[in-house]
Amino acid sequence: MFEAIQQCETAVKQIYETFDASHDWQHIERVRQNAKAILKKEKADASIVELAVLLHDVSDPKYKKADEDLETDILDSLKLTKEQNSQIQEIIQSVSFKGGHGTVPATIEARIVQDADRLDAIGAIGIARTFAYGGAKGRKLYDWKEEPRSEMTEDEYRSKPTSSATHFYEKLLLLKDQMNTETGKQIAEERHQFMLSFLKQLIKETDGNK
Repeated sequence: MFEAIQQCETAVKQIYETFDASHDWQHIERVRQNAKAILKKEKADASIVELAVLLHDVSDPKYKKADEDLETDILDSLKLTKEQNSQIQEIIQSVSFKGGHGTVPATIEARIVQDADRLDAIGAIGIARTFAYGGAKGRKLYDWKEEPRSEMTEDEYRSKPTSSATHFYEKLLLLKDQMNTETGKQIAEERHQFMLSFLKQLIKETDGNK
């Protein structure tokens, strides 16, 4: 599997380097480190976890072109078994938040990858990524008159250009309680508290109406 991982890394790095800073190659490196930290306490197939981490954003709807299926193209090139391909694809399907409509992870590998990815969405790095993505999309930093949505379809979640601060209330502050592994829960707690402190200060420094 080492050769497949090396081949996959080479292929995906070129793709992630074309994405904005919220989903670039550094994001993948951090998620991989998160997964390795969780794997110290969880028994799982580390190679499958690593391949899923490497591939999990190459076909993200936010960046995918209509005529592309990079995830399948790269998987097919790795010459894995059908079972391994299927397992990796199932993990990737379970990673995304999808406006709260994401798939519940069915395997320990999927739970690890989901936690590893979501840990990179919270805390100091989560704050940085949120504003990096918002800036790339031309979104407001904050809009305290904007009501965060608690019920929305996946399409509504993806299509409405809410402010970056609103995104905290619609997703990031929800992730702590959705962690699957004990390691994920422990790391998430500190990062969650940091986000709450940041938002409190942001409100103080702006119009203070929230």
